Amino acid sequence: MKKSPGFTLLELMTFLAIFTLIITIALAAFQNYSMRAEFSELVFAAIPHKEAVERAIQIRNPSALTDLDGGSLGIPANITVGETVHGVMVADGVITMTWQHDSTILDGMTYTLTLDDTKPPIQWSRGGSCVGKRLC
Repeated sequence: MKKSPGFTLLELMTFLAIFTLIITIALAAFQNYSMRAEFSELVFAAIPHKEAVERAIQIRNPSALTDLDGGSLGIPANITVGETVHGVMVADGVITMTWQHDSTILDGMTYTLTLDDTKPPIQWSRGGSCVGKRLC
């Protein structure tokens, strides 16, 4: 009997199993990466508000964190979250960014920057529901 070249059924099934496992891991990693990349839009949107709060501290010299609210001391006004717009709220030195209501996995996810004190050096602590999901 002559041996024919090629792969056996067992070799092909082993290859398919390994290939499927690699694709599954790569797809999960890509989905996590794409969610983090999309959520970074919200993180970057917090920068102007963070800078406005820092500027208000340096120029206006507020007496307490409770003076640092959206719409006062040169800090941009708060924006209510909607279907097409991310929400921004600055209250008592805490900046809370909320993902828009778009029926995605990110819907309603929050990113917060909490001001530790009004005295230099200005330190921020980050938090929100994005921390537990490792998106921010």
